[in-house]
Amino acid sequence: MAKFAKSSPVKQTLSVIKIMQKSISSVGTVANYEERLLQIAINLKNTNQGELRDLTPESAISYLQIRSEEVGQKTLDMERQAIQSMMKKVTGKLNDKETLAVIKSDHKQILKSRSYTKEQAKLVGNSQTERIRLSTQLAHICGLRAHELLTIARVGERPMSERPALNTKFSGRDGEIYTVIGKGGLIREIIIPKELTKKLEYNRLDQPQKIVDRGINYNQKYNISGGQRWSNSFSSASKRALNWSGGGHGLRHSYAQERMNELHFLGNNYIESLEIVSQEMGHFRPGITEIYLR
Repeated sequence: MAKFAKSSPVKQTLSVIKIMQKSISSVGTVANYEERLLQIAINLKNTNQGELRDLTPESAISYLQIRSEEVGQKTLDMERQAIQSMMKKVTGKLNDKETLAVIKSDHKQILKSRSYTKEQAKLVGNSQTERIRLSTQLAHICGLRAHELLTIARVGERPMSERPALNTKFSGRDGEIYTVIGKGGLIREIIIPKELTKKLEYNRLDQPQKIVDRGINYNQKYNISGGQRWSNSFSSASKRALNWSGGGHGLRHSYAQERMNELHFLGNNYIESLEIVSQEMGHFRPGITEIYLR
């Protein structure tokens, strides 16, 4: 259920920093923390996630994972350190020896990724084994992140996260609805064409399999490639087939650009299309979608 901030981000930040500065000798550190905490409070308010003091270690990690697509590593680390200090000195949700996990920023990767045309994506897939090719096809047609391939599940197997949803989402596309777990643990719907659904269900595991990818545990329901292993395979296959690689994340760029064109053809204006694609891709922020259009 969505939370709502009771006081303004400025008031939240001032009440927290007033306590924190008593045990921080560096004026510069206090100023940096204040700047970051204010931005965090604004972000939490804009996404109805409550106030600064509501953050727990778990919700802080979810926040940072989502934020990792928007800012570079330096800013992400500073926000993590500010939250960590607040939890130790103000809310008591971390003890002196506990720390928040370091989250890697994806912002640089998103900015650098190069999109693939449909023909190029097909050439890359043809350079892979059938099992890995299926993952490439799914990533392309659904706009998936590498780790999301490990989280595909039937729509009735877990509830979606509460997020805005337009009636025009997936307009112009046919298939079966599944869900994946995205950044920050957000569960969203995806639509898979029926020809790929048949291949996917053929690879369904009798029992879910526990997979560890980049230090994170996943409960995988389908015997398909995903995560770091698929990313590495895709890059190698792309270099074999095209002599260059935009990385597996380049397929998310392809999805965004292809969907924007489709939605324009269906009569949606630019702003409407950005909103739809942002929901389909799971970041729910049209400004992030625009990055994928470069």
